[in-house]
Amino acid sequence: MSRLEDAFALVAISSLSREESEIATYVETRLRTSSALEVERVGDNVVARTRGHHASRVIIAGHLDTVPGDAAAAVLTGDEVRGVGACDMKGSLAVMIELALDQTPRPREVTWVFYAREEITRSESGLLEIAELRPDLLVGDVAVLCEPTGGVVEAGCQGTLRARVTLAGRRAHTARPFTGRNAIHRLGEVIDRVAHYEPRTVTIDGVDFTEQLQAVFVEGGLAANVVPDCASLTLNHRVAPDRTKDAAATWLREYLGGLLEEEDRFEVLDWAPSAPPALDNERLRALVALSGAPARGKMGFTDVATFFELKIPATNFGAGDPLLAHRSDEFVTASEIEEFERVLGAWLA
Repeated sequence: MSRLEDAFALVAISSLSREESEIATYVETRLRTSSALEVERVGDNVVARTRGHHASRVIIAGHLDTVPGDAAAAVLTGDEVRGVGACDMKGSLAVMIELALDQTPRPREVTWVFYAREEITRSESGLLEIAELRPDLLVGDVAVLCEPTGGVVEAGCQGTLRARVTLAGRRAHTARPFTGRNAIHRLGEVIDRVAHYEPRTVTIDGVDFTEQLQAVFVEGGLAANVVPDCASLTLNHRVAPDRTKDAAATWLREYLGGLLEEEDRFEVLDWAPSAPPALDNERLRALVALSGAPARGKMGFTDVATFFELKIPATNFGAGDPLLAHRSDEFVTASEIEEFERVLGAWLA
């Protein structure tokens, strides 16, 4: 099969987060056809390693799961695959499988990691599962995470903070609202401030990271004839690598400023850490050079942060336009897949 057909075969397998068993079995079966690989399955995660005598080891990693969508709607045309996960990141997974099966001698050992549950709460990540149960499988000197980057090295990643603001009011009859205080109306001021947020851009090691702030959930209301005494807003803040969880939470609370009163609540619900660029690493600088384009900052969280916690220099590099990730018209082209394979294969060599 061509690489595009390989990608289509993967896109046609439904692999919603927590439902990766079928695609994990497909990948495992493909990899076990090579006598040069030691293949292990940890839950719905698949790890394949070369076992030669080279002193250095590279990790190439990619996630198996997708956001919700209908895998049966996948379409293969002349030069592209359309369907959920095509760009994020089954085009890259197809290349990972083929390069893993390629027995061309390389000057270093390679570990190929196909892991589950990346698209949901980080605590469920298959990569963290491997790190907990089989940390020996994640030993390496440098790592590449094959997230869609349009064939450009995207260094580091942003942290992501999820926080909930709950505003208090006073219940009353809607016919006599002047006897109460409407918490939903109060929430409007907070939403307006968030809507007028101006992103902060930080340059770290020559790479720009632009923060973002969005309202993602609104809750409130008791009954159609009751002035609500409580309403909440959930916010998602994408954080540059120069801020910790505490620093990001402190900034967000201060940004909302006088809109929060003593009886209101501010809660941090979830945090995934950021990672700085690792472009001081010689191997990753070589990947930038082979890509033919300057590195840029990753606008979002990826498991580059997990490798950073494991003290392994890592970066994002993969096929597909990152702006198409999670969209209903997601696709990846043959030329994107072929160029990704060319550059990654040359880097491994």
